[in-house]
Amino acid sequence: MELSQAAAPQPPEVVSSQSASTASLVDVDTPSVRTVPSDFMEQDIKTDTQATRQELEDAAERARAEAHLSKKKGAGRARRADSILSKWFGDLSHGASTALAVTNLAAVVGLSAYMGYKAWGLYERGRLGWQSVGVGTGIAASVGIVEGILGRYLYKGKKKQS
Repeated sequence: MELSQAAAPQPPEVVSSQSASTASLVDVDTPSVRTVPSDFMEQDIKTDTQATRQELEDAAERARAEAHLSKKKGAGRARRADSILSKWFGDLSHGASTALAVTNLAAVVGLSAYMGYKAWGLYERGRLGWQSVGVGTGIAASVGIVEGILGRYLYKGKKKQS
């Protein structure tokens, strides 16, 4: 028996004279089919997602504008305080500003000596630990920051005066 006799017959081929495109077919029985206005393609926002995104972007832009405005207002207040302190330090006479600098130096040296004396006492009693060193360092850093700020205003005031 030949191989062609044992095989199943070939299925018939259908030749279509029309295109088989189903892209234009719409199942009108489903509830997801909606009609749109004729100017749909000309609209800027076509979907709910686009509308939501646009609302979020508008809200973010308003928040940025408000933050920028409040930042400007805060900067104005800071400049006024800065100019008041600079003016006050600038109005000091040469003798008064020298006295202020000497008093400042004496206060820093006195505070440092007091903290050193207390640390030495804690060390001798065996109670000097990291917590005590941290507190002392924090106090020294705070005093240094205040000194730096006041020194800057004193320098600005004296610079404007001369």
